[in-house]
Amino acid sequence: MDYTDKQTIVQARAFMEQHMKPSRRRHTEDVVRTAVKLARKYGADPDKAELAAWFHDLVRNLDPAQLDADIDRFSLDPRYKGNVNLAHGRIAAERMRIDFGITDEDVLNAVSFHTTGRAGMSTLEKVVFLADVIEPGRTHPSVEENRRIAERDLDQGCLFALKQTIDYVNSRGEFLDPDTQEAAAALAARIGNTEENKE
Repeated sequence: MDYTDKQTIVQARAFMEQHMKPSRRRHTEDVVRTAVKLARKYGADPDKAELAAWFHDLVRNLDPAQLDADIDRFSLDPRYKGNVNLAHGRIAAERMRIDFGITDEDVLNAVSFHTTGRAGMSTLEKVVFLADVIEPGRTHPSVEENRRIAERDLDQGCLFALKQTIDYVNSRGEFLDPDTQEAAAALAARIGNTEENKE
């Protein structure tokens, strides 16, 4: 990690100290450690994984009205208005680009899509997405199984997490981002093709 990235992380942590709840800071620190571990295991750049992980929830605890204003500020899809869960990754990526001067598209995408996933995710995107789901502080019912799957296969770990998200959102009758559906379909096809090639 170069000096510029280290200084950017310092700035991000200072922002977090001002705007993030202690529980969210702990979560972020756990995501950083998990993302670096997964990156080393599956061949992503650990420094990029660390950078993206520090930023992934940067604006998660900002006032919803501020997030809606940022959607307008950055000309993001208005469907994210009123939906902190979907909006915060997109907004954090734009703040990284504009406010912190980060231009690495893989890092920006890893932050932008860390909640929803998307079709054609890079290895780095998968690492950050999965780290957010399985970091040690997570206690949701399927997390132990997800951790076991993640230990043996990155794609299958991500697909399992995506399916859990889809089932949960649908069970609550909430809006399911199309990126999540497309991510699951793309990974299922990729895993299926890999299995066929092994035969």
